[in-house]
Amino acid sequence: QVHLMESGGGSVQTGGSLRLSCAASGHNFRESCMGWFRQAPGKEREGDAGLVRISTNYADSVKGRFTISQDNAANTLYLQMNGLKPEDTAMYYCAARSLCGGLWSTLRADLLRVSFYDNWGQGTQVTVSS
Repeated sequence: QVHLMESGGGSVQTGGSLRLSCAASGHNFRESCMGWFRQAPGKEREGDAGLVRISTNYADSVKGRFTISQDNAANTLYLQMNGLKPEDTAMYYCAARSLCGGLWSTLRADLLRVSFYDNWGQGTQVTVSS
């Protein structure tokens, strides 16, 4: 059974940085599709960043500010967030999909879709004050 646990959230001021971590178990981490999503109060969950092996994709709103990465030895996914803005305030979730493959042209967009993933963590709160 896949288990995902996020950590690293907190409160920062505008322009600050945070690094989120997602400890994963129960699946082939190296070959899985992984993603980071956010959900603000009253809004739908949306994808910020996705990764499969060494390929990544980002939402336009976070390009140049957020970086997704993974440590295969530690089975941990990261999201480095720099230049944080008040609109980044949300609950952040880690997601995994064990069966992951296909053409990159399609997979690239899939990495940012909520419906693409079948395993989710409990989330970690990020609050950015102005």
